[in-house]
Amino acid sequence: MKDQQRVEVSVQHLIVKGQNMETIYDEIEIEDFTFDPVTQLFQYPCPCGDRFAISIDDLQDGEDIAVCPSCSLMVKVIFEPEDLKEYLNELS
Repeated sequence: MKDQQRVEVSVQHLIVKGQNMETIYDEIEIEDFTFDPVTQLFQYPCPCGDRFAISIDDLQDGEDIAVCPSCSLMVKVIFEPEDLKEYLNELS
């Protein structure tokens, strides 16, 4: 189930890459996201009631758009590559 969640988030990010940046709902600092080391996902509440999500792998690959799986909203994740080190340490 956890792998399926990560695959779904990654597929959503492939779709996002072709979309216009005008659809970005907000910009959110990475510290405001919650990180789940089991799913390796960063999540943040969406106004629709679901959660924006982005995987740590996507962030490492330079992706910075978190997508809500239930609606069309997206947020830009504000972070520096070195910010990921503390989260990567949780995976060790």
